[in-house]
Amino acid sequence: MENDNLKLKKEEILAEKIGYDDFVKVEMKAGQILSAEKVPETDKLVKLSVDFGSFKTEVKKEDGTVEIQEAKDVRQIISGISLYFPDASVLVGKKCMFVTNLEPRKIKGLESNGMILALSTEDGKFSLLEPSAEIPIGTKAK
Repeated sequence: MENDNLKLKKEEILAEKIGYDDFVKVEMKAGQILSAEKVPETDKLVKLSVDFGSFKTEVKKEDGTVEIQEAKDVRQIISGISLYFPDASVLVGKKCMFVTNLEPRKIKGLESNGMILALSTEDGKFSLLEPSAEIPIGTKAK
């Protein structure tokens, strides 16, 4: 009977695999949390403002010329991690890994533009995925 359970779990794991071509579509970047606040009237949700660094953009001027300007990539991300961080302010300043190319999603009326990456166990252990200090924000996972 125990072998049947192990076999079932192995089949479940195999069924969840995705192809390499699908995996490379996922963009993961280091971002720094600028602000964090509990979403009112929810048990689990936290609203994060996350800085993913700067990017260059072309701006067309009135005279028809194009100017290259630098812009900040700051996004709002809604995450269900409040149970692990009763005081959301402890998240401010943390550098974590995020999925950054998800389609925007409305959660309790708030738009989320990404997903924080974390690990949790069945017995309640929890950890955010935090890159080492020398990795700059905006760095893509490879």
